[in-house]
Formats: sequence, C-alpha cells, structure tokens
Amino acid sequence: MTPDPDRHTPAEAPDDPDAHGKPVGRRVFLGTLGLGALGVATAPWLQRGAERTLGSLSGQDPTGLSGLLPNGGGFRYYSVAASVPRKSPADYRLTVDGLVDRPRAYTLADLRALPRTRLTRDVQCVTGWRVPKTPFEGVRLDDLLEAAGVRRTAKAVRFTCFDGTYTESLTLDQARRPDVLVALRMQGEDIGHDHGGPVRLYVAPMYFYKSAKWLSGITVTDHVQPGYWETRGYDVDAWVGRSNGRTDDPTS
Repeated sequence: MTPDPDRHTPAEAPDDPDAHGKPVGRRVFLGTLGLGALGVATAPWLQRGAERTLGSLSGQDPTGLSGLLPNGGGFRYYSVAASVPRKSPADYRLTVDGLVDRPRAYTLADLRALPRTRLTRDVQCVTGWRVPKTPFEGVRLDDLLEAAGVRRTAKAVRFTCFDGTYTESLTLDQARRPDVLVALRMQGEDIGHDHGGPVRLYVAPMYFYKSAKWLSGITVTDHVQPGYWETRGYDVDAWVGRSNGRTDDPTS
C-alpha cells in the first residue's frame, strides 16, 4: 500500500515524520525491512554495518520509512523536509533576535566557548518510543536570552531551523527553565547531522517534537506561535505524560 502523504494525525505521527514524503516503492520497502532484520538477527559486526547503511539511507529517504527501523543509538531518524542542507562549523550561525535589546548571531565556536550544562534524562517520543537516560550537553537557553536582554513586552520564544520547514515555540517561562538547552552534544559526542546538528534544541520535560533539530533561529515574540506539528493537531504544551491524551506519569 502506498502511504497517503497528507494523512498524519496526532495518534499515528511520530515526533518528526515526513508529512510530505514521496510514495514508498515496493523495492525500497522490502529492502529496508531486510536491513531491519539484519539489525535484530545477525552477528554484531553485521548489525553495525546495517546501522551505518540505515544512517546513510535516512539522509536520502524523504519518506521517513528508514526512521521506523532500529539503529545503534535507539533513536529514529525523521525529517519533515525532503532534504536538509549540512552546516559545517565554519558556516553555521544561530541568530537571537526579536524583542531583545542586543540581537546577535553566534558561530559554532561562540557557542562552544560558553558555559555548558549537562542533563541526563529519558528522551520520550509522543508515539511511545523512548531512549532512557540520554545525556545532552549545551548552553542553557536562558543564558542566551539573558545575554540578549529580553524586553518587558516579551511573552514567548519562536525557533526556526535550517531545514527551511520546521518551527517550534515555548512560552518565555518555559524557555527560561534550567532544563532547556541549546544542545551541542548528545550521548558523549558532538551532535551529528542526522540527529539535528550541529546545534539543536533540547526541551527535557517535554515530548521530543519540541526539541527542534537543525536549530538556526531564536526569536523572542509577544505571543506563542504554534509550531510545525502543533498546527497539525499536537499540543502546544507537550509535557511528558500530560499532553496529547496520555495519562502516564512524566518520565522527565
């Protein structure tokens, strides 16, 4: 069956599924299922090879199908854009602007030179998959907001991404929490492209769709602007265990 690229509801859509993906061909579908089986049933060296193949496939597969298969980190790969440009340390920029007194564009070197916070929490997707006790390291978002000089009329923060499609928002109070990071490292390594690097947002107490990948812009605003998935039915306040119809206890 060819998936309907326009049919994604909150109950079935993962954190970052491709809402506008191309139809999945039978050969691609069977091939990726075979790679998934390798990851489960073969020797470790073959499993590692399959994981590398999946990582490569995920960068070429706009359908999101490769995101359904296992990989070494326990994460699934998703993008809502057909392709995402890669940013090197030399050409990456993160802008902080909007209702601030001191707008700024940070290079990757600038961000790496700032004081860092390390958090180890469960990563929870709204669709149910979870990666327990995942370490993230980065700059507190509140530190960047403080450096920018947030104006008194500010109420929220909007995030944009260099995939050209994804957006997210937090209230200003949420953004100032100590467990919200502009993340530079994950699981002991610099964040790679497939995981939203070189810089992504990490909102520890919320479902993972709030942790926008490929972060490029932080704009302070006077109201919350619903993000990509919120305009498609997801909760704007995505506290783990307390949103999108889930009633289980929060995991972080």
